[in-house]
Amino acid sequence: MKQHGAVVALAGLSLLGAGQPWAADNVELTTRVSGVVETVLVKPGQRVKKGAVLLRLDRTILQARLDEATAEHARAQADEADARREQERAQELFNRTVSSTSELDAATLRHARAQAALSAAQARRVIAQKNLQDAELRAPFDGVVSAVPGAPGTVVAADCQPRPLVVLGAGRP
Repeated sequence: MKQHGAVVALAGLSLLGAGQPWAADNVELTTRVSGVVETVLVKPGQRVKKGAVLLRLDRTILQARLDEATAEHARAQADEADARREQERAQELFNRTVSSTSELDAATLRHARAQAALSAAQARRVIAQKNLQDAELRAPFDGVVSAVPGAPGTVVAADCQPRPLVVLGAGRP
């Protein structure tokens, strides 16, 4: 299967150090996540503002991963609440000398593990949310689209030196 990269090029003007301007003739842009280009929203020669959406990847899988991470987070919250109640009960029984130190220690350990699982689930949810946001390629600065080598259906493999999707230039079409 032949893969084509979608590239959008922008031209922009930037200031470095002591105010020396430099022109970025071709800044090649790509997405931070893998996927399939769903929509290209720009054409060569088109002026774009910083933050403008240049193209979108198909979000189906990324949304499903976010939904999965959200469900996992909810389950981890419930598990942590249950482990907390169990630890509080074990502490109460221990304080009344009805249970042993080992039972309290076991409940404390289960609660600590549940807290760790909750933290991990929260992190996976944040990553899934960020990946979903990164399915939109946005202009990092004002510029002019120099080239759009890709098209809808283009496969983007972000893990291995992804091909540029958009090339921005310094304002000259």
